[in-house]
Amino acid sequence: MNHCNFVQSSIGKKVVMATTGVFLMIFLLLHLSVNLFLFSGEQAFNEAVFFMRKNIFIRIMEYVLAIGFIIHILLGIKLHLENRKRKGEVDYAVNSYSTSSFSSRTMVYTGTLILCFLILHLINFMIPMKYSNDIRSISDYNIVVSLFKNPFYTLIYVFSFFILGIHLNHGFQSSFQSLGLSNEKRWAWIQRFGFLYFWFICSGFSLIAIWFFFNDN
Repeated sequence: MNHCNFVQSSIGKKVVMATTGVFLMIFLLLHLSVNLFLFSGEQAFNEAVFFMRKNIFIRIMEYVLAIGFIIHILLGIKLHLENRKRKGEVDYAVNSYSTSSFSSRTMVYTGTLILCFLILHLINFMIPMKYSNDIRSISDYNIVVSLFKNPFYTLIYVFSFFILGIHLNHGFQSSFQSLGLSNEKRWAWIQRFGFLYFWFICSGFSLIAIWFFFNDN
C-alpha cells in the first residue's frame, strides 16, 4: 500500500518519470550504435539488425521499452497538467539550481512532437523491416538508405532530432535531480555531461541521415 501511495504521489511520479527517461536514453545510445553500422556497408548493417531482431533479450526489451515509453508519455502529460493547475506554466521537474529554461518550459510540447515522429518512424522503418511478408527479399540497409534519399523525410528526421535535443537538454538533468543523484557540487558536471550526451545523440543520428542523403553510393 505504501508503494502504491508513493507511486501516486508527486515525488513518486517524478521518480518513475526519471527512471523511464533514463531507460529511454540508454536505448538511444544502443539504437545509434546499430545505425553506425550503416557506414560499414549493407551486409554489416543487415547482420546487426538481424542480430537485434533474433536476440531473445532484445526482443523482450522491446516490449519493456514500449511500456516504459507509454508510462513516460502518460506521466509527463499528467505531471504537466497538475503543475499547470498548481503553479501555472511550470514543468514536471523544476531545477532548483538555475532559472527555468526554454527546454524545461517546453517539455510537454517537444515530447508531443517526438511522439509524432516516433509514429512516423515506426511506420517507415520498424514495420517494413520487421513485419514484411517477404522479409528475405528486403534489405534493411536499402530501406533505411532509400528513406534518407527522400529530402522531405530527411528534413523531418533531422528536425525531429533537433527537437529531441531540446527535450533531452532538460530531461537528462531533471532525471538526476528526481532520482536524488544531484547536488550543488555535482550540478555543473551533470549539466556538462547532459550537454555532451544530447549533442552526441542528436548529431549522430542527424549526420547519418545527412551523409546518406548527399552520398550517391
